[in-house]
Amino acid sequence: MSTTQSDTNEIAIRTKNLNLWYGNFQALFDVNLEIKKGIITSMIGPSGCGKSTVLRSVDRINERLGYVRITGAIEVLDKNVYDADVELAQLRKQVGMVFQRPNPLPISIYDNVIFGHRIHRSPDEKVTSADEDGIVEAALKRVLLWDKVKDKLKRKATLDLSLEERQKLCIARLLPVKPAVLLMDEPCSALDPKGTAAVEELIWELRGEYSILLVTHNMAQARRASDECVFMLMGKVVEHTKTEDMFVTPARKETADYIEGRYG
Repeated sequence: MSTTQSDTNEIAIRTKNLNLWYGNFQALFDVNLEIKKGIITSMIGPSGCGKSTVLRSVDRINERLGYVRITGAIEVLDKNVYDADVELAQLRKQVGMVFQRPNPLPISIYDNVIFGHRIHRSPDEKVTSADEDGIVEAALKRVLLWDKVKDKLKRKATLDLSLEERQKLCIARLLPVKPAVLLMDEPCSALDPKGTAAVEELIWELRGEYSILLVTHNMAQARRASDECVFMLMGKVVEHTKTEDMFVTPARKETADYIEGRYG
């Protein structure tokens, strides 16, 4: 792997000898990654190579499946997410997840945005209706949706938003909780080129304020919209380096073969 050891304070996500099995099938093999704070890191590789499995392990979604077994460690901001004292609610406050298909809740646009904030805030925290209005407005402005929806905040989010707008809404509902890390599992796969460009622009706008790990099958997207890139193959990390270096001068033959379309 063509990456160097980074200062601990610069790392948002670190995996150490991460192995994962679905039943008897081993999906990840000794995955060691360091995902830096404040940048966008993309993950590329053929279908079934383990990209989404890594993402879902960071957020501990995989453990919902009773036949999953994990060894090794995953640290988010220097804390192993599988330690006994880690509460899932607190982890998911720190780590937000955006899925392939936009999945707004079947409630109003307003309630979608404030939903996570209401769940995660302290019971003794005093929040007025005016405070909530400000939180919703700020989040929707951040994702460039406010002007589109400000007059229909009480309408159901699933009614008349485009796929692009629904995906922006799903990102907006994470922001009031103030996560440190955003995991994005092919967030543009269901969008047309115009929608993809709009969401990519938004992701780049969030760069710096959030540490973003982006899984994508679209190599052009990885090249356009990330600072660093991880190439995975058959459950293993083959290469992790600056995106420009990977696409111009890959260090490994397997990476070059994939980028140049010789397999995958």
